[in-house]
Amino acid sequence: MENQNQIVITRSMTVFQMMTFLIEQLHENHRFRTAETYTTARNNFRRFREGKDILLKQLTPELLAHYESWMLERGLSRNTTSFYMRILRAAFNQAVEKGYVSDTRPFRHVYTGVDKTRKRAIPLSTMRRIQVLNLSGRPDLSLARDLFLFSFYTRGMSFVDMSFLRPDNIVGGYLEYARKKTGQSIRIKWEKTMQDIVDRYPPQPAGYLLPIVSDPSRDGRNQYRNTLAKVNAGLSEISRMLNIYPPITTYVARPSWASLAYAQKVPLGVITAALGHDSERTTRIYLDSVSLSRVDRANAMMIRLLQGGDK
Repeated sequence: MENQNQIVITRSMTVFQMMTFLIEQLHENHRFRTAETYTTARNNFRRFREGKDILLKQLTPELLAHYESWMLERGLSRNTTSFYMRILRAAFNQAVEKGYVSDTRPFRHVYTGVDKTRKRAIPLSTMRRIQVLNLSGRPDLSLARDLFLFSFYTRGMSFVDMSFLRPDNIVGGYLEYARKKTGQSIRIKWEKTMQDIVDRYPPQPAGYLLPIVSDPSRDGRNQYRNTLAKVNAGLSEISRMLNIYPPITTYVARPSWASLAYAQKVPLGVITAALGHDSERTTRIYLDSVSLSRVDRANAMMIRLLQGGDK
């Protein structure tokens, strides 16, 4: 009898309840970034529903088509609507696996693919204009520029990886860290330009290398997100000062490094190894076939070019 009641309860599971349940599970498993994406997707669907919950079994192709149209009408791109749909579909599929709902294939008429997007990059001339721009009296903009350039100098290191670097990540003249996104180990020759940026700021109370997460008494991830928002706002202002459109963000450093390296005829395999490929299998193939010294030479060349030196 108890099992029958349990079946009734689980088959009355709502969308908000299921999403919240999965978010809590992700937190328990310390998958905080994934939990954030699920939270964002749940909140977006809640806005569409104007706060009114709905049973999982009431997710229909018609309702989801309406949800997709609602998002598109608000200016969201197809990749963004697909992002929200894929997370909602993943939650629905887990509910199916647990027996909370029957699989009625409600997502069959909405877009859940990924459109190819052009990776933004800026040319060497623009990078140099950013580098030499007079920002005296604007420490906020100077910090934004320094962190943008640090990302470029480190072959497009992501902001989250930069945020949690510590002095002991520098070992024997190399910066060594594991990418948060893939877990892949990265090793970068430590250059003077990188040290110059670190030296411009006092030692951080939280023990990190860069002034991104600075308060040891506060949550580090919240500080990272707040600093990222401030840095991108600063980069947007720098873009206005230099008439760069669309405005640059921290992410632009990565494709800019790759684009400049490719323009200088750095072999594609070296660029792939330098950036750290998302596929571990492909990355191992590249790292087995590309000498790390060639990657270091390529990065040193990119830095010399930005400094105005010869190849």
